[in-house]
Amino acid sequence: MMNRGDFFENVWDTVAQIPVSRVTTYGHIAEYLGSRSAARTVGWALKAAKGSHLPCHRVVNRYGALTGAMNFEDPNEMETLLRREGVTFNEEGCVVLSRHLWIPGSEFN
Repeated sequence: MMNRGDFFENVWDTVAQIPVSRVTTYGHIAEYLGSRSAARTVGWALKAAKGSHLPCHRVVNRYGALTGAMNFEDPNEMETLLRREGVTFNEEGCVVLSRHLWIPGSEFN
């Protein structure tokens, strides 16, 4: 079984692969790493990566909501970064997942 440090490293490796103008979810990362129930731990790994070069702004919740925005210096930074990449949002302020979702390990991205 993977320890927490290894899991965090694997999360970071996965996040580094998210293409520009695409997003993935905490749950998709957890499932890709073999533990669908570890979505919250994916969030902890992203919080631990604060200030890194990783594109953590490209990870959203299962509805496309920017639940990680609180971990950025400016609460609007996550949305600003995504919009700069061409990511679109619906009326509720969620990413349009049908257009921008990237699923780790899927050949249909």
